Amino acid sequence: MQYLTVGCSVLFVIGTALQNFVIIDLRAMEEMMRLAGSTEAQASADAPGFLTGFRIVGCVYLVGNAVGLLAGTGRSWVFWTALAVNATQAAGVVMIPPEVFEATRDRFGVPGLLPSYATDGGALVLAVVLLAVLVRYRRPWAYARTPAP
Repeated sequence: MQYLTVGCSVLFVIGTALQNFVIIDLRAMEEMMRLAGSTEAQASADAPGFLTGFRIVGCVYLVGNAVGLLAGTGRSWVFWTALAVNATQAAGVVMIPPEVFEATRDRFGVPGLLPSYATDGGALVLAVVLLAVLVRYRRPWAYARTPAP
């Protein structure tokens, strides 16, 4: 379980960094806003502020996913952080407006969509697995209870 979390966290850190700093830039943000119905002038005026907010949220997820790299320590707080980060990142599957995907696909083709699909879809799978382990073993990281001597 811990190795799975570390492996997924490596993928999610890379994907989140790509999405946050390479794929979504000012030009992409303006395009998304135009696709959502903003005028050229509105998009140009509003995009810098939205981009800043987007990057702040992305950095929070970047740090959250990096915490998952500590899963090998077996600490409970790492489990709970990984579960919270992945459960909320998985919401991106339905929360991200379709204009984001349309603008990304127009600029980068299908490869440009992969970081978002990998991080959000992968986070959904990992969150479900972590929850299943928690339900099955009733403790983080699938540690079996040992009877007291």
